[in-house]
Amino acid sequence: MARRTRSAFLENRTARLKLASRKKPYTALIAPGIFLAYRRNAGPGTWSVKCNGWLKRFGLADDHEEANGESVMTYWQALEKAKTLARAGETNTEQPLSVAEAIDAYETDLESRGGRKYNATQLRLHLNDAIKNKAVPLLTERELRDWRAGLVKQGLKPSSADRIGRSLKAALALAARNDKWIANAAAWKDGLKKLPDSDVARNVILPDRTVASLVSGSYDEDRNLGLLIAVLAETGARESQVLRLTPDDLQDSNPTTPRLFMPTSKKGKSRKVEHRPLAISKRLATALRQQASDRDAHAPLFDKMWNLAARFHPIVERLGLGPEVTPYALRHSSIVRQLRNNVPVRIVAAHHDTSVAMIERNYSRYIIGDPSDALTRASLIELVEPPSSAPVVAISRQAA
Repeated sequence: MARRTRSAFLENRTARLKLASRKKPYTALIAPGIFLAYRRNAGPGTWSVKCNGWLKRFGLADDHEEANGESVMTYWQALEKAKTLARAGETNTEQPLSVAEAIDAYETDLESRGGRKYNATQLRLHLNDAIKNKAVPLLTERELRDWRAGLVKQGLKPSSADRIGRSLKAALALAARNDKWIANAAAWKDGLKKLPDSDVARNVILPDRTVASLVSGSYDEDRNLGLLIAVLAETGARESQVLRLTPDDLQDSNPTTPRLFMPTSKKGKSRKVEHRPLAISKRLATALRQQASDRDAHAPLFDKMWNLAARFHPIVERLGLGPEVTPYALRHSSIVRQLRNNVPVRIVAAHHDTSVAMIERNYSRYIIGDPSDALTRASLIELVEPPSSAPVVAISRQAA
């Protein structure tokens, strides 16, 4: 068995606490070219790995609390972590990517694809420094699971915690695609699995009258906001799709059957964008044509609106609705409206740029509703009960 590298002034907390506090870390050579670095602070010290000219912090020392092997480590635990991190890319002299750096890259990727940078900025607000500063190859399933559970414990709804977790999964998956040395994808795939019932809070179905009131109230607030909300309400598209519309996507040459060529989302592994024609009302087409009149054919039809939910919330409050009503509720309501009007599930899925499986999984109670009731009722068998006074005839048992 190989001998473990000892360090008299780092391997126990008593010796470490006698060291002078300073910015420059104390180091111990633990393998050829690999150093374990300890920085003495006023509070708990920190462990880092130094290799090939870079320095990466990865955890706290057990100076004032018991080690858990993940965020707080003994000298021996830190020694093994440092070796793992340094050797994850022995042929690569670049510094391992931290979670904070992965989020920065994710934000850049979102911006380049016309996505919502808010997904990245919101993620930063909910991550603690320990995870932000941790190298992606060292993330563990338990650490990520506990972090998301902590969001719910702090008061976030499971749907919100699940949504933030999905943003982190997307950021880490992007990092793994760009760095072959990141081999712990199971940590976020398993640690950030969908929470039970996390869709319940988001699947808010609004009556048509309420949808109309929300659109009207948005117009009262701001014309551009009202027009955007009207498109979301009529088409059931995602905000990211609508914000990629151009004047050229408005097809209103035939005023009786206007349509919008809605770009598909950039979700999933295939990011090929197609356009699907969606029917819109003549009133909305007229308003959109006015909006498009002073814009180039391939310019965005709408200006960027950061944090649409925050702008939408005062309108929701004025109508006396609950905080669970967000712009995304317009999409849920559109899907259910079509299902209740007996539109085939396949068409509903294509219209809303999703899959039949997703529609059946999340909206089955609306598929098995009024339309199917009428269809199945026609096939009921009529069973006539015998009159109560009918004589009871005994069946004699015959010998074999």
